[in-house]
Amino acid sequence: MIENLVIVESPAKAKTIEKFLGKEFVVKSSFGHVRDLAKKNLGIDIENNFRPEYIVSADKKKVVKELKELARKAETVWIASDEDREGEAIAWHLQEVLELKKEKTRRIVFHEITKEAILHAITTPRSIDANLVNAQQARRVLDRLVGFELSPLLWKKVKPSLSAGRVQSVAVKLIVEREREINQFSAKTYFRVSAVFKTPKEGRDVKAELSKRFDNEKDTEAFLRKCSEAQFTVQSVEKRPGKKSPAPPFITSTLQQEASRKLGFSVSQTMSIAQRLYESGLITYMRTDSVNLSGLAIATASSEIKSSFGEKYLKVRKFTTKSKGAQEAHEAIRPTYISNRSVNGSSQEQRLYELIWKRTVASQMSDAQLEKTTIRIDLSNAEEHFVANGEVLIFDGFLKLYIESTDEETDEEAAGLLPPLKQNDQLSYKMIEAVQKFTAPAARYTEASLVKKLEELGIGRPSTYAPTISTIQNRNYVLKETRAGQTRQISTLVLEDGKIKQQERTENFGQEKQKLFPTDIGMVVNDFLEQYFEEIMNYNFTADVEKKFDSIAMGKADWQEMISNFYKPFHNKVEETSETSERSKGEKLLGEDPKTGKPVAVKIGRFGPMVQIGDAEDEEKPLFASLLKGQSMETITLEEALDLFKLPRKLGQFEDAEVTVAIGRFGPYVRHQNKFVSLSKEDDPYTIELERAVELIHAKREEEKNRIIKTFDEEPELQILNGRYGPYITYNKKNFRIPKSRKPEELTLEACMEIIKKAPDKPSRRKKS
Repeated sequence: MIENLVIVESPAKAKTIEKFLGKEFVVKSSFGHVRDLAKKNLGIDIENNFRPEYIVSADKKKVVKELKELARKAETVWIASDEDREGEAIAWHLQEVLELKKEKTRRIVFHEITKEAILHAITTPRSIDANLVNAQQARRVLDRLVGFELSPLLWKKVKPSLSAGRVQSVAVKLIVEREREINQFSAKTYFRVSAVFKTPKEGRDVKAELSKRFDNEKDTEAFLRKCSEAQFTVQSVEKRPGKKSPAPPFITSTLQQEASRKLGFSVSQTMSIAQRLYESGLITYMRTDSVNLSGLAIATASSEIKSSFGEKYLKVRKFTTKSKGAQEAHEAIRPTYISNRSVNGSSQEQRLYELIWKRTVASQMSDAQLEKTTIRIDLSNAEEHFVANGEVLIFDGFLKLYIESTDEETDEEAAGLLPPLKQNDQLSYKMIEAVQKFTAPAARYTEASLVKKLEELGIGRPSTYAPTISTIQNRNYVLKETRAGQTRQISTLVLEDGKIKQQERTENFGQEKQKLFPTDIGMVVNDFLEQYFEEIMNYNFTADVEKKFDSIAMGKADWQEMISNFYKPFHNKVEETSETSERSKGEKLLGEDPKTGKPVAVKIGRFGPMVQIGDAEDEEKPLFASLLKGQSMETITLEEALDLFKLPRKLGQFEDAEVTVAIGRFGPYVRHQNKFVSLSKEDDPYTIELERAVELIHAKREEEKNRIIKTFDEEPELQILNGRYGPYITYNKKNFRIPKSRKPEELTLEACMEIIKKAPDKPSRRKKS
């Protein structure tokens, strides 16, 4: 007989909790959800009030069997899954699948895995919250209905194997709209004038910027001529106190943003590392939209600040959550023990922990005190004036520990200390410079700034940001890429010693680092959904759905009624669109082929975006060519499209066989003796010569030679290969690790078969959504 069985959703969490409970507790993991909607026949009984049809997934049957046996022997079963809606649903599914009796089942929750929190939870159990379960069911059922009805429609009308989702489609829309805004943006030029003035005090210069910007070089030069004859007078010196306050402790979205900006982590990477820290008992629960800190956390942070920095650095704050759709009253993300400045673990875990520690402690520190100075400098012969801004840090406060990053891209210089000046002081210019500038479009989204935008619009919740961003990339609707910028000539005018010099210099612009770009297929799918499912693609509609989930979680709305109100008009629209809409390939006519007079168009083909010369109705078969990496259906020109048909190119003979270069669905390649060799990023298929192609062929042969360690004539399907992680056996499209004690080159066929026979079955992994 087992006295107490505790069930959590992850092995790491089970291991940590086990340390805090005595021998009378057995802690086991369910490895996430134990069941999900059946994939067959939608998994939802629409006629029976949208009743979900759940099945235990194949990879969980063994786990369920073990838990069932343990639960039958246990006097009390404690379900300790996470405290959010997803965790509550896991608890409910466990209760149902394990057929737990209510009188012997306890639901316990905690937002940190510490001994105090676990023991407190044991003394304050509750029953499973049906409202939270229903909110999770509503989301799961709604997303299944949308996905299962829209995806086949996209297969039929756009391209096979596509998918659509309620939140993912809106996220793609944001990226598509931003890309089109950038493509349509026309940069305007202007001149920004700045000056360095000599002050009455020898050796102290002051930098200032003109309050006006000029539209053209002629007006700029005319102003500089005025400056060469002007007298400059300090018209006013204004000093005012300022302050900077610390940011609140982290919530899910701000942690994702700051980890991206400061540490370079992707959104999903941040959540994965935070999950490990939480399950190791090092931080509080990482899916939260609450900025609240417990009284104990504030007291511990206060003690840490006083001992490390002194009393004057302490300012106790109680932050309140502003998010309208904030879910259950969790705490902010903070270290479980604030006295621990660092932790053991991987480098990534240590860096993220340090970020969380600093943000938490800084939130309880004093404001930074500043003195801001603004000096206005007038010209004797012009209406324009120069302005110098300075900022002095009087008391560093929280800045001693932590400075928050931003997504803003700016070339403005930070304000510094200004020399002492007073009204009516006479100044003389040392140098006045006018630099040509260009207006810039809105910045492309990073993962972090997309999370911020989704949060602002009320779309998604802490648990959905990372999966949404991963999904739109995995489905090839969006790419995360770093792209090189371009160069342009800019003009500068410099006034020194009464003379104006005009100079040209080269400027780099438009470089993108880890930004999100929509793919052509992403744009075509977006346009199709925008045309026929305007309501689902509406930002307000998506945010309203989130509010309805919140109402269900609070017991203020019926989940099946909510689904019913949505589904009937939506289903009718899907059927109508299936019958009446035309196929959408995003086709765009670019012009005519000058050689044949046939139309040249760009569209989505079976293997992605392509250019077509001629019509399908023509007697002569149309010509097709795939777009190159970096080319887009939105921006490709007729000239660029026609260049694609210069391939395949014949490069010459090598080993009595023709060498050609072409572009396939996986990119540019060289072909020789029916073997294909990919080109490197530096190689251009339009300019590559035979000598370079032969180099690539030799390199590929060497790679293949080194890859194969051993083959067996009597079993051609079995090979011993060199892989990324060392030697391995491949047999019948499955790979098998070779024990370190065995030498790969000495293995016989019988020894290989013995290794294969003894290899453990690999369980499929399913993560908690």
